[in-house]
Amino acid sequence: MSLIKTKKELQSPLLIAKENGSLGLVPTMGALHQGHISLVKKALSENDTVVVTIFVNPTQFDNKEDLDKYPDTLDADRKLLGEVSENLIIFAPQAKEIYGSEIESESFDFGGLDTVMEGAFREGHFEGVGTIVEKLLTLVQPARAYFGEKDFQQLQIIKKLVVLKNIPVAIIGCPIVREPSGLAMSSRNERLSSELREEASFIYKTLCSAKARFGTKSAQVVTEWVERQFEEHPDLELEYFMISDIEKLRPVQRKRRNKKYRGFIAVYAKDVRLIDNIALN
Repeated sequence: MSLIKTKKELQSPLLIAKENGSLGLVPTMGALHQGHISLVKKALSENDTVVVTIFVNPTQFDNKEDLDKYPDTLDADRKLLGEVSENLIIFAPQAKEIYGSEIESESFDFGGLDTVMEGAFREGHFEGVGTIVEKLLTLVQPARAYFGEKDFQQLQIIKKLVVLKNIPVAIIGCPIVREPSGLAMSSRNERLSSELREEASFIYKTLCSAKARFGTKSAQVVTEWVERQFEEHPDLELEYFMISDIEKLRPVQRKRRNKKYRGFIAVYAKDVRLIDNIALN
């Protein structure tokens, strides 16, 4: 299992890997957990070699304090990946290696996918995501790249990105992996106290209840019901709950039988921001 920190060092292993078969890519920001590992295992099942990138991308953070608090666990990440397979290439560059002297985002026209939910609350976030994903896809040139559905909006934007930029790669979405309590696995969960971590499981319980109500109630009624639930949990501050169609991610005004919908949520557990989503039909 190789640990590589520069683009130049990466070229030879990539060439060898492509000569020996298909290549998969799992982009991460490190602080790996079993959700990430599920992506790696999926990639290994469909490719001969897998590149796992570990890079905390500065351009997708709208809050410098959040960036500063993001955990650096490279040694632990390497150990965890080594337990999965030795047939991995780990690429863990520094920001200057990726961006050069100008660390800034490019602009993209994502057709409105980026203006709602996370885009509405995190200025510039998806420009940063699009910039780093384009750079990694162009550098690695994998046959397939794997992303978790916990960041469903991001997944749809990345699918749009490869069409916009004509990048020949299959973008594979993978199911959300959850803790036994139902809380969606996230690197941010490690910042929660044990008590707050247990309380945060209320997020998924609420999503499940919203799904049950969506079968017979309007989107507005379900949304108002979700908002009321968090009034009884002072340690959990609801930032948004939105029901959107899965293609354009626009808030639903009126349900249609031929449309698929998801419920999207962002909650502050004290100072830790958590997101989740659920398929509603």
